[in-house]
Amino acid sequence: MSPNGENAGLATLPDETADVIAEIVFQIKRLIQAEEYHTKALNKEYQVSAPQLNCLMALFKNGPLPPSQIARHILVESSTVTGVIDRLEQKGFVKRIRSSQDRRKIFIELTDSGRMLASFAPPPVQLKLHDGLKKLNHRELEKILEVLSMLTGLMDVHN
Repeated sequence: MSPNGENAGLATLPDETADVIAEIVFQIKRLIQAEEYHTKALNKEYQVSAPQLNCLMALFKNGPLPPSQIARHILVESSTVTGVIDRLEQKGFVKRIRSSQDRRKIFIELTDSGRMLASFAPPPVQLKLHDGLKKLNHRELEKILEVLSMLTGLMDVHN
């Protein structure tokens, strides 16, 4: 057993099952590390986080959006997107504009520097994954979906 208790409970399983479970956990950690590495590289090179870049890319692709729609595009809560937008606005990458029809509605729009960053920054790690998945056939994709759904169910992950 590792000092941090990672393999706790695996000792009662047959060796081959314990080894497979350990490898699954290791591969999941690699996915998480890929996201963390990408975020650190973005921060170092462009001074933006992965959620900030995802926000910029959503605006670049879709044009001005209200914060609630940005949250849906980048898969975060509306309360989280507010902080992301605040930081991007402080950096001069986005600006808030009010709807001319309903002044209560606010849209987020890229500035020139935000548009430039979105056009030159490396794609978010999700886009790399998306591009990789497009290379697989339909059956392989279904198999991955089935297994990932099973894993998220085991971890009690909802929405």
